[in-house]
Amino acid sequence: MSKHSVSFIGSGNLAWHLAPALDNMGYVVREVYSRNPSHAKELTKRLYQAETKNSLDFSSSSSNIFIIAVADDAIQSIAQELILPDDAVLVHTSGSQPLSLLGYAATPNIGVFYPLQTFSKNKKIDFQQIPIFIESETKDTERELRRMAETISKNVKAITSTERKALHVAAVFVSNFTNHMLTIGKDLLEQHHLDFNILKPLISETLNKSLVIGPDQSQTGPAVRGDLEILDKHLEFLKNNESLAAIYKYVSQHIIDTYDVGE
Repeated sequence: MSKHSVSFIGSGNLAWHLAPALDNMGYVVREVYSRNPSHAKELTKRLYQAETKNSLDFSSSSSNIFIIAVADDAIQSIAQELILPDDAVLVHTSGSQPLSLLGYAATPNIGVFYPLQTFSKNKKIDFQQIPIFIESETKDTERELRRMAETISKNVKAITSTERKALHVAAVFVSNFTNHMLTIGKDLLEQHHLDFNILKPLISETLNKSLVIGPDQSQTGPAVRGDLEILDKHLEFLKNNESLAAIYKYVSQHIIDTYDVGE
């Protein structure tokens, strides 16, 4: 059995980037399984010698590391159905699911391999810049996961399930919620026949300033100034869209409370 062979269960956005990254650094990807065989086939085209797998029976696989990269709600059932070789290492890649989710897998060598990044198939990723968080119940498995992570990333750290959940929740706020706010801004401009590109310098400066001096030191706007007149005018502007008005009001109030505005 090769000490540097990997199989993937899942072929979504994360697997799309992680499998080639490992493959290019000597962790040969042997097999890809997906509930949608055509997706598995597309991923294997990005790899040197991987084959598609049509079942969860990996008992004769030459891999020793098996990476579950699927939706969170599918991890446990897949882990229970997997048939693995002796001494296999099984990991999931979820930010929010605990290590214990793999507790009923057919191997005691379980872990978590969590790259903290947003992934899209059509956007190239440099794994060297992505922090990877690992977790395991045994030192041997942790060493194996650390060795694999350090071949593709400069930033590898062992953390607990609770710490990883905190990271994931924070990531939702700074990435997913931020992106949704950008979508709201884009939609508002388009409703008034304005180009979203107008906002790009502001978006760039906002994010850059937060990274340089810290987001808590970078907050500007009518809420942190306590400018209630402007807030009321904005809410009047949004009066025909109750959901956006509610978001605007709640976030503004949260900023006021956070910075003790007016006290």
